Amino acid sequence: MSPIKTGSSRTAPAKSTPKKAAVQKSVVAKTPSAKAPSAKTVSAKAPAVKEASVSPPAAPPRSSSGKAAYRPTESEPYMSKRQLSYFREKLIAWKEEILLGNRETINGMQENVAPIPDLVDRAASEADRALELRTRDRQRKLINKIDSALRRIEIGEYGYCEETGEPIGVKRLEARPTATLCLEAQERHERKERTVRDD
Repeated sequence: MSPIKTGSSRTAPAKSTPKKAAVQKSVVAKTPSAKAPSAKTVSAKAPAVKEASVSPPAAPPRSSSGKAAYRPTESEPYMSKRQLSYFREKLIAWKEEILLGNRETINGMQENVAPIPDLVDRAASEADRALELRTRDRQRKLINKIDSALRRIEIGEYGYCEETGEPIGVKRLEARPTATLCLEAQERHERKERTVRDD
């Protein structure tokens, strides 16, 4: 309803009759609202981007007898053969998972090479591809870290801080098997990076 201007600076709403108000309500109720296309609608033609995991597999595999597989604890000797074997298997499984994701991405990108006529869909597809390629590049760097950790296992340096020589700790390695610094050294390193970045 539009306001009616009067001689003063104040405006008063226009009076409407009950019949006119009822007609306006029914017109509003019957008018379909224009909906913006949802993200699913826009990207329906774009290739699906599979967000790959950059964290190590969380759940330990079950043994053939159905019991939960070995999980290292703080109470046993640090970096015993059993712990080293556990971390080696975990790193190898993580690397294989990443490589499988890379192969799936390459296959998906090769299958979805048809030109997309709609500009919005094409832009969404290109953005998805760029995101996927950045993710895969990050994972390529992660594979290098995994390979480095596997080499440290072979030479007997795995699990010890590169800076201080102190044990990194089972819990930290469980959360981040590619860790090369103990928690204190990592915190010092991050503080130094923040200081350099702020300057």
